[in-house]
Amino acid sequence: MKKKLLKTILNQIFLKHKLSKNHSEICSNYLIKAEVLEAKGHGLARLKMYCDRIKAKVINPKPKIKIKKISNSVSCVNADNSIGFVAADIGIKQAIKNAKKTGIGLVGVKNSGHYGLSTFYAEQAVKKNLMVFCFTNGPPAVAPHGSKKSLFGTNPICFGAPTGKIPFILDTSTSMINRGAIRRASKLGQKIPYGVALDRNGTITTDPNKALKGSQIPISTFRGSGLAWMVDILSGVLTGSSHSGKTKDPFDDFTGPQNMGHLFITINPKIFIGGNFLKEMKINVSRIKRLPKAKGFASILYPGERKNKTYRKNLNKDIFIPSKILKEINYLNAIK
Repeated sequence: MKKKLLKTILNQIFLKHKLSKNHSEICSNYLIKAEVLEAKGHGLARLKMYCDRIKAKVINPKPKIKIKKISNSVSCVNADNSIGFVAADIGIKQAIKNAKKTGIGLVGVKNSGHYGLSTFYAEQAVKKNLMVFCFTNGPPAVAPHGSKKSLFGTNPICFGAPTGKIPFILDTSTSMINRGAIRRASKLGQKIPYGVALDRNGTITTDPNKALKGSQIPISTFRGSGLAWMVDILSGVLTGSSHSGKTKDPFDDFTGPQNMGHLFITINPKIFIGGNFLKEMKINVSRIKRLPKAKGFASILYPGERKNKTYRKNLNKDIFIPSKILKEINYLNAIK
């Protein structure tokens, strides 16, 4: 489907679900960008879920979002159970504003929901020549090390820095695969890769439905579990949001809002080395790229380069939409 047509349809759907024109634009843009980046587990496969949650009144389409100033550097955003895209977009913009004033911005967001890819928000800061950290928690998917019960979300860690060229953006879940990829595989009747998830009996499975009832394998065993725990503290405990397994699953639990938390940290690199930051970054990247290549590698890429290449490759292409997801879109667009 042509992106222009798709964006029109998505805007219509969100408007029909009582979002404002501005909020509809934000949500549509992020869903399309996820598809362009081939992060399809965060794209159109989630559209019906967002709409179902709005209809069930566990996402507020008309939120009264409040930004509380704690200091010139620190702010707290109460998202009033808005859709996560909107809450996080406001949060990162405030963090950027604070860092431009004082050199550092720290913004906590509470009463939010799933916000898609952390990359969306990191890019905004990096484009303003800021370094950035983004954290968000999620519903139970990963078992703490030593436990056979899921409790942590896939809790991504995202770091971004300007380079003078393609931004350095590391955006990785603390599990071997993100939850959205498993959800999408379940929706489309596909298998998931071997070695990324366990069924409820603790056996490795390639069946996404069994994986959803089991647990996901963290990266690097206890280290990944520890990182997931760290993110749960930063985005859940610190912001006054749900944590330690209490975040509701957006697909399965409609008993109330998710009350997810996000934390954004933005840093103006000039605070330590003035205008030399980009010069030193270029030296840093150049030294690493000149290292001898391992067998099978034509080049050494830094985080963000591959994703940027994917984005540029797909930017002017139509978006392929599987028939099952297209039916959902057509149904949602037909709602009066």
